[in-house]
Amino acid sequence: MSKKSNLKKAIAESEKEIENLEKRRERSQSSLLGSYVNQTKPDEADVEYFNVLTELIELERDNIRKLTAELNSLDK
Repeated sequence: MSKKSNLKKAIAESEKEIENLEKRRERSQSSLLGSYVNQTKPDEADVEYFNVLTELIELERDNIRKLTAELNSLDK
């Protein structure tokens, strides 16, 4: 039972981390969109920040998938 609760807790923590990362990514995304609308070249730092955050989000999503699969295997 403890393993299940630990997995559920880890999934919830990953979900919160994704929310935080997505909020941070929205800021750089709006900057990139502003550059697009104004037809200017985006700042390389904004592009890099967006790409790094996107990759971190994908890693967290992979982590959730693994944890969920492990949790589901315990239910069987």
